[in-house]
Amino acid sequence: MANVTVYRTIYSSLEKVWESWDDFGAIYKFNPNLTHSHLLEDSRPTGQGAKRQCDLKDGKNWIREEVIEYIPYQQLTLNIYEGTMPLKSAKATLRFRKVLANRTEISMSMDFEPKMGWLGKLMLPMMKPKFEEMLNALLAGNDAFVTQGQLVNAA
Repeated sequence: MANVTVYRTIYSSLEKVWESWDDFGAIYKFNPNLTHSHLLEDSRPTGQGAKRQCDLKDGKNWIREEVIEYIPYQQLTLNIYEGTMPLKSAKATLRFRKVLANRTEISMSMDFEPKMGWLGKLMLPMMKPKFEEMLNALLAGNDAFVTQGQLVNAA
């Protein structure tokens, strides 16, 4: 299993940062890697068990995610359980930490295993930097959304 971890400090309150992530179906508002996202029909709007589909900006790929761990204002863990990406399994964990009244640190860690057996393992050196770039862009988009109200449009 491979891992990529990124960090970002956002100059906003923990409550405001958490609120943006807790609007689970609307991650497209700040994720530049997506064209759209929506809650699935059988989903709750937030919390453990919430499910969404994310349509990637390439126009071909999509993933479905489910919240498998939900600790308000502290941690959100997602299982990527279905999609067109070449992933056998993937899990992303976001951790939130209040640094000061208007400063929040986010860490996002993604553990993943590619499809295609040994060929997939050979692709890891190319996949890890791409995932790191995507996760950094996601946290930067969240920063702009929370601090400036900026909606991100990937299309």
